[in-house]
Amino acid sequence: MGIVRSAAKTAALRLVPVGLSLAPQVSAGFAREVLGRAIDGAGPFRGAAAQAELRLRDSAGDPAIAVSALIDGHVRVAGLQGFVTNLGGLVTLAVGVPANITGLALLQSHLVAGITHVRGYDLEDQRVRNAILACLLGPEAVPTLVGNGTLPATPMGLATSPVHDVELDQRIAQLVTAELLGRVGARRVATSLARRVPLLGGGIGAVGDARSTYRVGRYAEQEFRPRGRITGPAG
Repeated sequence: MGIVRSAAKTAALRLVPVGLSLAPQVSAGFAREVLGRAIDGAGPFRGAAAQAELRLRDSAGDPAIAVSALIDGHVRVAGLQGFVTNLGGLVTLAVGVPANITGLALLQSHLVAGITHVRGYDLEDQRVRNAILACLLGPEAVPTLVGNGTLPATPMGLATSPVHDVELDQRIAQLVTAELLGRVGARRVATSLARRVPLLGGGIGAVGDARSTYRVGRYAEQEFRPRGRITGPAG
């Protein structure tokens, strides 16, 4: 367990500069760029398919165990990066918010992409990529957006749609960006009020990011039903 925590801490600390490098791109279309990094690999992180294959190998090919391992590992890293990017005095608000948003988007995209790979979906399929981004909106937002016509279907429906709707690409990217800005921005109000208490701001960030990542992972686990698996790279 100590080795796992150490690895998660190292991954979280390495994620901060990745978030900083992408931070200027926090705009309506940045979610698409972050998703590409998550799928292909960014900095010290393996691509989502390669990471998923490792978890499958560790679980002796059991998809359910592999998905649980992916969720647990990403939740740990999300909590640690949330702690680091919300420590008062460690980073300025102007830098910390974009870095936190980008780090969270990268982690959650990587997690959902890994789960979809385990379940047998093609990560190069643009319909699947739209479904991955839709999952980042969470189980509360998606039904409302489907109900009012903003989204045509749930993530599962998007992934298995008979055709790829190009106009949907930009709409989903905008929705995901707005959702992430709202989550991190709301938490920043709480952390700014807690800055006089040592480490409290970091604690709020850690709990918020970990909980958000857990919910997104479980939502993806429920949404993407198993299909014939596509084997990806192992390294």
